[in-house]
Amino acid sequence: MPPEALLPPAFGTAAEAPAVPPPVGAAPKRVQTRPFATGRTIIALILREMSTRYGRSPGGYLWALLEPLGAVALMALAFSLLMRHPALGTSFLLFYATGHLPFTLYQSVMNVVARSLNYSRPLLMYPAVTWLDAVIARFLLNTLTGMMVSYILLTAIISLTDTGAVLQIGPILMAALMAAALGLGVGCLNCVLNGLFPTWEMIWSIATRPLFLASGVLILYEDMPRVLQDILWYNPLLHVTGEMRRGFYPMYSADYVSPVYVFLIALTCIAAGLVFLSRYHRTILNDG
Repeated sequence: MPPEALLPPAFGTAAEAPAVPPPVGAAPKRVQTRPFATGRTIIALILREMSTRYGRSPGGYLWALLEPLGAVALMALAFSLLMRHPALGTSFLLFYATGHLPFTLYQSVMNVVARSLNYSRPLLMYPAVTWLDAVIARFLLNTLTGMMVSYILLTAIISLTDTGAVLQIGPILMAALMAAALGLGVGCLNCVLNGLFPTWEMIWSIATRPLFLASGVLILYEDMPRVLQDILWYNPLLHVTGEMRRGFYPMYSADYVSPVYVFLIALTCIAAGLVFLSRYHRTILNDG
């Protein structure tokens, strides 16, 4: 037998050669990633919505101020013709602003979060953008916008009218946080339901129309009949408006308000909504 027959067969190509294992103790090769990728994506989504939502219409952010101002002014004018004084204080504008603005904050946050996947559907096809980025971006932008609008309008009302209000920052901030948390939780759940059941958005809109009256925007909880009090106490938005008014009227105790109950409802909805979105977001995007 020739000596060449005792040698191992030669490998024709590099692909046929066996892989050489790395030396023991060698550090694994790291994949290069962009720092703060999630934060950059969220900021980009926020800037995109600001330009498309407010930048294309004449007036831009001015409409975000004029819309709630017009609603509060019309309500104050209408009820000033029917009653001599509001249920709290002497200013109809301040009384209805303290009920209308936190309710509007909840409603706007809930609506935009519920449409997060549909609004950012083209961008969600890119691997760098996730469904959670879209939800967080819309929540942050509209929460900050709603709080800014509320601050400007309430400051203008207090400065230009004789309200005699004594501000307590704690209850005011607590009411804003409760409204935003509820909007996020209910919005996440509706985002799933809207995607899986197309008729749900219409059903929800019809079912929640009485919510404006049942949330203490026009009538104080203490002025409601006892039967309604026992039922409507379970409406978390009633606690939000009561907490907001407690921050402007020191004589108003609002003993029925329970922030723990509101945050329990909000966190439960947020947890359930995020779990379902994680499970069904691909189905919603593919079927939409």
